[in-house]
Amino acid sequence: MTRVLLAECKQEVSSFNPIPSRYADFRIVSGPDLLRYHRGVREELGGAISVFEAADGIQLVPTLGASANTSGGVLGQADFNRLAGELLKQVSQAGPVDGACISLHGAMQAANESDPEGYLLTEIRRRLGPGVPIVVSLDLHGILTDQMLRSCDAVVAYHTYPHVDFYETGERAARLLLRILRNGVRPVTARVKIPALVRGDELITETGAIRECIVRAQEIEASPRGLSAAVMWGNPFTDVPELGTSSLVVLDGNASSAGAWALELAQRFWSHHERMQVPLTGLEESVRIAANEPTGTVVLMDAADAPSSGASGDGNSILAEMVRQRFPRTALIPLVDPPAVVAAFAEGVGGEVTVPLGGHCDRRRFQPVTLTCRVRLLSDGAFRSESFGWPWNSGPTAVLQSGNFTLVVGTRPVSLFDRSWFWAHGQDPQQFGAVVVKSPHCEPHMFADWAARLLVVDAPGSTSANVRALGHVHCPRPMFPLDEVPDWQPQVQFFGAGTH
Repeated sequence: MTRVLLAECKQEVSSFNPIPSRYADFRIVSGPDLLRYHRGVREELGGAISVFEAADGIQLVPTLGASANTSGGVLGQADFNRLAGELLKQVSQAGPVDGACISLHGAMQAANESDPEGYLLTEIRRRLGPGVPIVVSLDLHGILTDQMLRSCDAVVAYHTYPHVDFYETGERAARLLLRILRNGVRPVTARVKIPALVRGDELITETGAIRECIVRAQEIEASPRGLSAAVMWGNPFTDVPELGTSSLVVLDGNASSAGAWALELAQRFWSHHERMQVPLTGLEESVRIAANEPTGTVVLMDAADAPSSGASGDGNSILAEMVRQRFPRTALIPLVDPPAVVAAFAEGVGGEVTVPLGGHCDRRRFQPVTLTCRVRLLSDGAFRSESFGWPWNSGPTAVLQSGNFTLVVGTRPVSLFDRSWFWAHGQDPQQFGAVVVKSPHCEPHMFADWAARLLVVDAPGSTSANVRALGHVHCPRPMFPLDEVPDWQPQVQFFGAGTH
């Protein structure tokens, strides 16, 4: 039997979120439970498991699966040490294996480690030995570091944004590992670092300028010697020393072609990079436009406070501006505010509470807005995502109504890139004059296709698309759009057999 080790450790962080992530923010499964969990959800390891279980002679060796319930702030030192320690202990106890398939995100950061994925892969490599092939799946928002590439044999990254190919990426990673184990392919990786932090609609892979790069990457990957290819534009909010965009090509033993194609992908990307900034509408103007829309729903995209990108979720700037302008239409607003939820539970459904709302977590950016609210609904916060059916949990959650404002208020942040949190708490976004959506992008049918207008609001927050205002300290410079980069000359780096 060919023994294949499985492991997972995924989180994306914003270095600008002042609330640290903790060990308790992760879903942890291990051993046989890892297989049972991932057979039921369409994530990367689920796709990999489906490929391995369909192949003859494969014995799966599940270790630890850890995935953050949502993105967040920098992971605390003790929390990372515990997480890494538990994962690496299970790898050490797995016994001899023939290969490893590892699911990571790529945009983690810990208080004591700027490259957690690189550290984990280095330690896994040390435990498994230099001759055991390791294939890694990554989010295309991952930051592709030298240490990561030196410590594995190949990287496979998502090809879609908004992400809909989690499962398929796992399938691709598993098939690549099987080709190494059974067909003798020898991966060589070419990577080009691109000095750009990008956001906006041009990164939507179905419709944006990035599509040209992704289609070309897929063609390269499907070529006779192709193993993997991608453009990874990182997470602009993870302020670490190797932050930036990368093109990646992995071929079977053909460094020259891998390098040429990595350069081609990088140059295609660079030709569009100035378009890859989202146009923002000012906060005051956005609320005024929404107030004066005669019919239909105006969607106010508050991507600056997107929990799925690492924000705290307690941003109330749009609510505060609506109160200031005496917004005349109904509005549906998501918010994280644990004390307000406690007060609502103490009063009960139908009761009335006067509470400060918002600014509980990120006090530097947000000031509470005090409202008198009727408690309309209380829940334990457990629900499944509309997008993938994943189990999510916002903790004890309350629906509060103050005049024409309906607020879904949770104890902890959850991803808000679909409608599931609203629906789980009895709220249909299409029944409101305005809806605040805390995500940079959602699948079009969720909001854009039916909204009267959709505005991307220039609001404060730790995941603002106005990246110049965030205050990067550690990322390489010069870096677009933080700096002018007039004469960038792409350089290829190679990784492969014998470099471990």
